[in-house]
Amino acid sequence: MELQRGSRPAPRRLRPLSGNALARVHERAMGGDTAPDDLRPEIGDSWERLRRIGLDPELGRNVRRVGPAELEHMRRENGLDEVLPMLRSTLLAGDGTPLVLAIAGPRGHVLWLDGDRPLLRDADQIGFEEGARWVEDEVGTNGIGMAVRTARPARVHSAEHYLRSHHSWTCIAAPIRDPRTGRLAGVVNLSGPAHNGAPYLRQLTLAAGRLAEAELRARHLESLHRLRTVAGPLLARFDGPALVVDGAGWTAAAVGLPTVPRLALPTGPPAIGPGGTRWLPEIGECVIEPLADGWLIRPTGGPAAEVAEQTEGARIRLDLSRPDRSELHVTGAAGDWSYLPSPRHAELLLLLAVHRDGLSAARLAEALFADPARTVTVRAELSRLRRRLGGLLDHRPYRFAAAAEVTVAGPAEPFDLLPGSTAPAIRDLRTALAAGTHRLPGDR
Repeated sequence: MELQRGSRPAPRRLRPLSGNALARVHERAMGGDTAPDDLRPEIGDSWERLRRIGLDPELGRNVRRVGPAELEHMRRENGLDEVLPMLRSTLLAGDGTPLVLAIAGPRGHVLWLDGDRPLLRDADQIGFEEGARWVEDEVGTNGIGMAVRTARPARVHSAEHYLRSHHSWTCIAAPIRDPRTGRLAGVVNLSGPAHNGAPYLRQLTLAAGRLAEAELRARHLESLHRLRTVAGPLLARFDGPALVVDGAGWTAAAVGLPTVPRLALPTGPPAIGPGGTRWLPEIGECVIEPLADGWLIRPTGGPAAEVAEQTEGARIRLDLSRPDRSELHVTGAAGDWSYLPSPRHAELLLLLAVHRDGLSAARLAEALFADPARTVTVRAELSRLRRRLGGLLDHRPYRFAAAAEVTVAGPAEPFDLLPGSTAPAIRDLRTALAAGTHRLPGDR
């Protein structure tokens, strides 16, 4: 797909549609009309996706629920039970506005519900209850479902809900990310009557999500400190460079090496084994040995930069098949390894995979932000990305190394391609894939 300069106008702030106008837009869209430009893009994209998979706006699908034993297991395994008291005290000690607080897991299961009792009874009538899986594919466009699929904050008001039975509700959701992995740990959501939508609820929900992440981060720092007390005496026994990281790759202690906050540990087969030798992007070939709650890593090869330059015959596979997880797989002379890119890095990698001839910082800024002047942001992100990938990424223009083979594994549904991305070029790519006018590299 050719990236056209100015192909999409700069984003504009949309004026909220009134309840009656939203209802009319919903009626036309469910009848087959294209969503109008004044409907928020994320809502229009969600509706189009659900129409493509055939979800009935009158009935939805039977909501899947887990039993009490499995629900309790999910609660314990999730870890959000530790921040639940803080969320309750933050979100339910307001001005008396009737609200329902829901905490959902990373796959959309409602783990806890609390709030106004009459509203809880109303919620039960639409299947919004503990144990229910509240995802878009089953209950249509909603705050929890959008936040789970996109890992971004979501607000769904009245007739923005895909199912007509939900039009009397407003819901606002914020993702909670696990600070150890960067992946979605869960979602905090506030729901209430559509006619009572208080403007401050979005800010309150976002603040609660950030507080939950801060609490999880504090607990992670405590666990790193405990690992550091074990690592110090151990590292003192080695003459050469070594470091100790936790299970997610965060550095607890190091000797003889520049400080690397986090290593990209191998994520797929062959998995790390006791005493195994693997190649890590940041430091090269290493011996990796298990420790309680972490790994001891001792470099054995030359500088990582020298190894990273071995791009001849490298095969790069960007796996975007899962909406909730992006992964880059590299196979080549330096060995096999994987990297879990951030959402922004996943966007950049996809654009560079589609445009193998390369893109300048200005064109990437235009593709991501509809603003070619935001080159400083783009260059900073690409600098971080090149530290991960070394010689696999060239610059002037930015592109994958010519000798590398690059493929992209996309999702079955085009609108699930990086669903959290609002970048104009990514939205255009989704539309082109859905229309069948473009294919991803390596797609057959």
